[in-house]
Amino acid sequence: MSALFNFQSLLTVVLLLICTCAYIRSIAPRILDKNKTGVLGIFWKCARIGERLSPYVALCCVGMAVSILFLS
Repeated sequence: MSALFNFQSLLTVVLLLICTCAYIRSIAPRILDKNKTGVLGIFWKCARIGERLSPYVALCCVGMAVSILFLS
């Protein structure tokens, strides 16, 4: 089943995208900062979400891990 039709898989993909973009921006900010608009601006926005809401994103990642490991 595709991640678009399974809600848990969609949430996992979104959380991984946010965490990956925030990590890439912390290592090499120039890559994401030059693309703030357009289609590639989505990655910049995900990085901003990961930076500003990091405690909530981390809590969601832990909750998703517990859900995948023990409830699936």
